[in-house]
Amino acid sequence: MFAWAPIPEPFGPLGSVEFATLLVEKAGVAVSPGAGFGEHGEGHVRIALVENEQRIRQAARNIRRFLETGPEMLHNVVPLATRR
Repeated sequence: MFAWAPIPEPFGPLGSVEFATLLVEKAGVAVSPGAGFGEHGEGHVRIALVENEQRIRQAARNIRRFLETGPEMLHNVVPLATRR
């Protein structure tokens, strides 16, 4: 089963690829960037609900913590598109 989630407003300008990368780096949770599923997927991420309930709950907690503190961390984030 999969769940689609919109990218929260403070992170919208990053796009789905950069937001998915941040989730891996900062929350330890892998999601699929919506851009990989066509033009209408951009602005969203796809979450695969393939783990046991305990691991899904842990991932949700990690994402919540990241979203609560993430906007303050964005001041030093360079979008992938501008990295050299």
